Order: sequence, then C-alpha cells, then structure tokens
Amino acid sequence: MHTFFLAVAIVLTLLILLTLYRVVAGPTVLDRIVGLTVLGAKTTVLLLLIGLLFDDVGMFVDIALAYALLNFIAVLGATRFFLRRRSVNLEDEQIAKEEVR
Repeated sequence: MHTFFLAVAIVLTLLILLTLYRVVAGPTVLDRIVGLTVLGAKTTVLLLLIGLLFDDVGMFVDIALAYALLNFIAVLGATRFFLRRRSVNLEDEQIAKEEVR
C-alpha cells in the first residue's frame, strides 16, 4: 500500500509543478489566482499523503488544515488586492484579448 501512496504522491508533485507554471506564466491575474487556489489544494492533499507514508496521519492532518486555512486567507487577500487595483487587472485582460486575436 505504501508503494501506491508513494506513486500517487509523485504524480501529484508533477501536477503541482504544472500548476506552478500556470501561476507564474498565467496570461491574466484571474488565472494566477485560480492557480494559487489549485496549488494550495494539491499541496494539502500531498501533506496528507506524506502523513500516510510516515504512518503519522494525526500530525500531518494538523499541518494540512493549517496550510489550507493560510492558503484560503492568502487567496482572499490577493483577490481583494487585485480588485482594488483595477488598472492592473484591465491591462492583463487587454493583453490576453490581443494574444487571442
């Protein structure tokens, strides 16, 4: 069973790297914020898988819950920041529309 959890953790780590690319190179601010949310969810699951691998799920559940809460607060803060700075948001949207054309 440990081999299965290890394989899932490795695949999830590769998916986290793909999500990290979206956060860094996202064409719009919205893509980056959604990427951060997905990154936080995948990292929370990865922490739980690490807890299963080390046979100490109780400690890693606490860490995963704390990380998920911090990720939620950070995404809310980033969203409010970018909503207040509409000029940055509109510039990114215009660039994305020009790239599509």
